[in-house]
Amino acid sequence: MRRTIILVFLSVAVLATNSCKISLSGASTTGLKTINVAYFENNAQLVVNYLSQQFTESLKDRIRSTTSLSIVQGDAHARLSGSITGYTIEPISVQATNNNVAPVAGAERLTITVSVVYVNTVDKKLSFTQSFSEHQDFTGDIANQEQKLVTAINKQLTDDIFNRAFANW
Repeated sequence: MRRTIILVFLSVAVLATNSCKISLSGASTTGLKTINVAYFENNAQLVVNYLSQQFTESLKDRIRSTTSLSIVQGDAHARLSGSITGYTIEPISVQATNNNVAPVAGAERLTITVSVVYVNTVDKKLSFTQSFSEHQDFTGDIANQEQKLVTAINKQLTDDIFNRAFANW
C-alpha cells in the first residue's frame, strides 16, 4: 500500500512537471520579440575612451544570454537607451603619513552612473526612466586595476538594468 501511494505521488509529480513551463531566469519578456539597444554615450566629466562601447556590449550580452529577444536596429517592441552620466573616483578612507605630510587616501571608490530610458511598446506601463549607480572599492594605483573594476561595475549595472526592465518582482 505504501509503495502504491509513493508511486502514485511520483507519477503525479512527473505529470505536473511535464505539463508546466518553468523559467529559472525570472525574466518576463511577454509579448516582446525584438529590442533596440542604443549606444550609451559617455557624458561623464571624466571620460574613459572604452567605457561606452564596453557598457553597451555588456548590456546586449546580458539580454542575449538570458532572453530570446532579437537585438535589432530601428523599430522594435522595446528600446533601451541612455548615457553614462558619472565616472568618479573618490577617497573612502584616510591613511596617516609621517613627517607632517598631509594624509593620503587609504582606499578609494570608483563609481559609474548610467541614465537609462526603457520603452516597452507592448506594455507601456513597464516603461521607465531611471539612473543606476554602482561602485567598486580599491587600494593602490587605479591604472593597474581600472579595466577589472570597470568590468565588475558593468556587470552590476547591466544586472540592475536587466532586472528593472524584465524581472518584474
